[in-house]
Amino acid sequence: MEFINAKDIKDLSNPGVVSRQLLNPDNSESKRVTITEVHLEIGAEQPRHTHEASEQIWYATKGSGKLLLADDTEKNFKAGDVVRFADKDIHGLKNDGDTEFVYISVTAPPIHFGYAYQNEK
Repeated sequence: MEFINAKDIKDLSNPGVVSRQLLNPDNSESKRVTITEVHLEIGAEQPRHTHEASEQIWYATKGSGKLLLADDTEKNFKAGDVVRFADKDIHGLKNDGDTEFVYISVTAPPIHFGYAYQNEK
């Protein structure tokens, strides 16, 4: 069993985006999954990107926004929705709603997301 104390959960951030690293290679021995809680301020965006060898599942828990997909397409994404991205799927997110947007991300196999963020605390 692993127990992750709140003090061992690091926040990674970019302007308007905070990614809470709930379970990742820094605080867990899991070789199967990374779990993050991502917060986007109103108007914030995570640009389109891919993961070469990991799939992701996002579960929206608060707010509404737009998924940024391949070929410059967008899809509405709101609290209660779930989306799965296979390896190499182009994906991103824009909070175009009127409140903070929050989602839980499960990534398998795990990724250390420090490379994608400017700040860590």
